[in-house]
Amino acid sequence: MFNVLRAEPKTTFEYGPFRIRRMRPGHIQPEKNDDAFGPLSVIDHAILDQGTLVKMHEHNNDEILSYMWRGSMVHEDSAGNRVPLSPKQLMMMNAGESFWHEESTPLVSAEMLQIFIRPRTANLEGRVQFMTRPDGIKSNEWTLLAAPEGIESPLEIRQAVYVYDIRMDENTSTQIPSHAGFAQWLYVMDGEISIGDVTLSKGDAISDEESALTAATAGKDTTLVCFLVCLGAQAVLEGTISGK
Repeated sequence: MFNVLRAEPKTTFEYGPFRIRRMRPGHIQPEKNDDAFGPLSVIDHAILDQGTLVKMHEHNNDEILSYMWRGSMVHEDSAGNRVPLSPKQLMMMNAGESFWHEESTPLVSAEMLQIFIRPRTANLEGRVQFMTRPDGIKSNEWTLLAAPEGIESPLEIRQAVYVYDIRMDENTSTQIPSHAGFAQWLYVMDGEISIGDVTLSKGDAISDEESALTAATAGKDTTLVCFLVCLGAQAVLEGTISGK
């Protein structure tokens, strides 16, 4: 049975020049009374105006994927990195025991997802990874962005979670990624899709525990982000954001 989580404007809050709509992925299954969808804990859909500065701050025990959809943002961290992020360059911050970072948008505004995943164990080494793709999001073809340790992928998550994305042209269809033993959680970053008799628009999500989501058809140009999650994976609750 499919479960749908509709975009809720009331979950949006503002901090000066940036706005965040905070999603609790587990709310897609209200009968389970769990904010998280397995180890997938929090997803922030953020819009940052030009000139936003999020000052240097610490994270512990969060696996954080910064998924840029449009615009650009500058990342600086305690490891000495200063890297521009955009749809052509994504970042995975494995905060572990401790990691500090700062974000800013000095040139243009940005729209992105900041995705918080509970790691498999606490106090691992803090580190950061970057994925470069010169052509940005692929059209009508899924890209594996991140995967568990030991799986070949651009970014590594210290948890049983896969992340994919795709940009679909209007009136095209695609098969949704799936893996045996992993539940699907599909997010409409922008645009509109139909799955069976269900229509989803920007900010909506749909899931299935049995990986039974199959084909999606785009009603307009659309960007999708797909998470495959092992719901029973061991995870710690000590993260700065993901543990809440």
